[in-house]
Amino acid sequence: MKLIIKWLLSAAALLAVAYLYSGVTVTSVPAALLAAAVLGALNTVVRPILVLLTLPVTLVTLGLFLFVINALMFWAAASLLSGLHVTGFVAALIGSLIYSLLQLAIEFLLERLFAK
Repeated sequence: MKLIIKWLLSAAALLAVAYLYSGVTVTSVPAALLAAAVLGALNTVVRPILVLLTLPVTLVTLGLFLFVINALMFWAAASLLSGLHVTGFVAALIGSLIYSLLQLAIEFLLERLFAK
């Protein structure tokens, strides 16, 4: 149940990013649901590998390179899907920052909701 709620809220966060920032567009709610699932899969599978491979650069930049990795994941999801469009790398960076902030809020809400 918690996974489904998180998935729906992640899709709502994607729709909010598209509403707040013109560099990211989502064509429909089903496209947002699919994009949230693809972003979750990329962040689960590909992101840890990229973080490990770029560890020296991340250490030199004091962790700021992780923003680049997040933007690459956002941009990769947009390139895989037809319902999510990102105008460029800077748009992917800004969109991923907004999406990450919304995801933090979602995690906070879910912790409060499902706290026992």
